[in-house]
Amino acid sequence: MSSLPAGWYKDPADPSTQRWWDGEGWLGQPIPADQVPPEGPPPAEEPPQKAEPASAPGAPSAPAPAPAPAGADQPPPGYPPPPPGYPVPPPGWQPPPGWQPPPGYPMPPPGWQPPPGWQPPPGYPMPPPGWQPPPGWQPPPGFMYPYPVRARPHGMALAGLGRRLVARLVDIAVVLLLNVVVNGWLAYQWWREVEPVVRAVMTNPAVTPEPAPARAGYIMMTMLLVATALWFAYEVPALANSGQTLGKRLLGVKVVKLEDTTAIGFGRAFRRWGRLGMWTPLWYCSGIGFLAQLVVSGSVLFDHQLHQALHDKTAGTVVVSAPPGHNPNSVPATPDNADDSTGGKR
Repeated sequence: MSSLPAGWYKDPADPSTQRWWDGEGWLGQPIPADQVPPEGPPPAEEPPQKAEPASAPGAPSAPAPAPAPAGADQPPPGYPPPPPGYPVPPPGWQPPPGWQPPPGYPMPPPGWQPPPGWQPPPGYPMPPPGWQPPPGWQPPPGFMYPYPVRARPHGMALAGLGRRLVARLVDIAVVLLLNVVVNGWLAYQWWREVEPVVRAVMTNPAVTPEPAPARAGYIMMTMLLVATALWFAYEVPALANSGQTLGKRLLGVKVVKLEDTTAIGFGRAFRRWGRLGMWTPLWYCSGIGFLAQLVVSGSVLFDHQLHQALHDKTAGTVVVSAPPGHNPNSVPATPDNADDSTGGKR
């Protein structure tokens, strides 16, 4: 069954008329598009009997039309079959200028392009140049796109993994410099506590070293908490307002929502950062925090569709390529997925 319900729709072959669609095919004669259609389907029509013209005695019979070459009205090899009930026009049909598909008609996604050299078979319906589906349109169940399509959220290409890695390294370097300035005095106090232990080990390696003073552990934990706060202050406000930290701005990548291109907001930026940043204090516990951050960051390798790491999936964001001066049109969020002060809904 087709996903298009039965009813009166504009005739794809002649947009100036409308016909009755019963869910599987067109019925009845077309009527003007501006005419109020009757309720329900048109009355059944009996096809008129066509009388065959009598050929004159001795006249040669008209030659039978040449059969169409095999496969002329079939899609190319490997082309996925249409779902059940898919309305296919007759062989040789071509859409008239300005033709628009009826509501629910399955069309390829925005930006789809056939492979080089590919030509549709005769009569195969193709969208007119520049056609775009209406906002919120979804293909009917079972519809298969002709070819794999690379996702382009809001018309922007996904950011390459290499550029994302370099942008993250730039951000790490910036946060490290901030820690050198802010945590420098604490680092000096920590070294004063552990320096005797280190010197004893270097002087006589055979001697079992004494444990570091408890004060050294407290200083290290304080340094990790300060480092976490600095990372938070550097990344969360920047992502909330513009979707870009210094590293992302330099590398031309940007964090955007899945549903629109408005600012992601503080709540969503915090959730995205939290998947990584909140593990920083656990570096003190045998490096558990670092291993967790490595797993979260590496999870991007397992999402081949949108290249979302776990922190992107948590916040409902995606990282796209945003060269300088690029300002895509914003698609308003629906009430079901609008963002709010707490981070919004996915």
